[in-house]
Amino acid sequence: MRNFTFYNPTRIHFGEGQISKLGRDVPAGSRVLVTHGGGSIFQNGVWQQVEEALAGYQLVRFGGIEANPQFDTLVRAAELAKAESCDFIVAVGGGSVIDGSKFIAAAACYEGDPLDLLSGKRITAALPMGCVLTLAATGSESNPHGVVTHVARQEKLPFSSALLYPRFAILDPRTTFSLPPRQIGNGVVDAFVHTIEQYLTYPADAPLQDRYAEGLLLTLIEEGPKALANPDDYAVRANLMWCATQALNGLLGCGVPQDWSTHMIGHELTALYHIDHAQTLAVVLPALLAERRQVKREKLLQYASRVWGLKEGDEEQRIDSAIQATRDFFKRMGVPTRLSEHGLDADVIPQVLAQLERHGMTALSERRDLDLEISERILLRAL
Repeated sequence: MRNFTFYNPTRIHFGEGQISKLGRDVPAGSRVLVTHGGGSIFQNGVWQQVEEALAGYQLVRFGGIEANPQFDTLVRAAELAKAESCDFIVAVGGGSVIDGSKFIAAAACYEGDPLDLLSGKRITAALPMGCVLTLAATGSESNPHGVVTHVARQEKLPFSSALLYPRFAILDPRTTFSLPPRQIGNGVVDAFVHTIEQYLTYPADAPLQDRYAEGLLLTLIEEGPKALANPDDYAVRANLMWCATQALNGLLGCGVPQDWSTHMIGHELTALYHIDHAQTLAVVLPALLAERRQVKREKLLQYASRVWGLKEGDEEQRIDSAIQATRDFFKRMGVPTRLSEHGLDADVIPQVLAQLERHGMTALSERRDLDLEISERILLRAL
């Protein structure tokens, strides 16, 4: 196992009715910017619970944060936070709202061009924030990372700072009951791929981390289809919500190599063709595993055995079966696994490769050996 430093200051309030604790973690007298996406929080009762929990606070509301949070929208929110002298942010929504709110928190404390914060400028100040999670997927509720879409530049731009850890996260599984099947499937796939990218690399003498990842994967495989079949099953939603948080709160990746190639390629597909983030992951991952089967051989065989129970046949057959089982699982979650299912063909590949090159994504993977030629082969397999 490699050396590591683990730090996660986010306090988690998990379970039914926990939104009532919202006021305990927001400092008294705060002027609170409450951010959200569309109107679902007004229809499912979440906004009423938030408003009741924050009774007595001065609230400024900003809605309309997109599924892929857009730079221009977030800049408007940061300007509102400044104009209203807000000193705390509460994000109510899924990963996109939380990612966007992290950027708002940093931009509200920055006097230069906010685009600097997405171009490598170190974040040195940010408003404190907390969140009420309504969609289990990205793990953004307890990590310091975010991704923002710049529409004019057709880019998804990542940013990160320890200052952006939410002070708290409220996880009430009941807030997810009103999600449509597409978002349920996307959330499960997103958490699954987050786990895979910290697990399916090469052996690192980290048996606890391996079994931790395998436990998450097995739980997602067992519980994901149940959420589609019985959307109001509290126990299922609770397990999925906790899996998604655990998949990207930093603990799973401690001491092990990681491979975020699937995400990097997927980001370009989302930016260029507006495909849901998780759906790009479902397209890229099986193709990537097939292309990288030799460099990931030992872990692919372990994955085949421990996660999918595949013990018959020779090694090549077991690897093939594990990749197919992954693809089949995504399909069971209602998520397409081919570019052609999104109406895309080989003509899109040069543009994706050009974007990868433009963003410096020419030496990806746990071994830093995944170049544009390999990315091209992965995309061809994904057709």
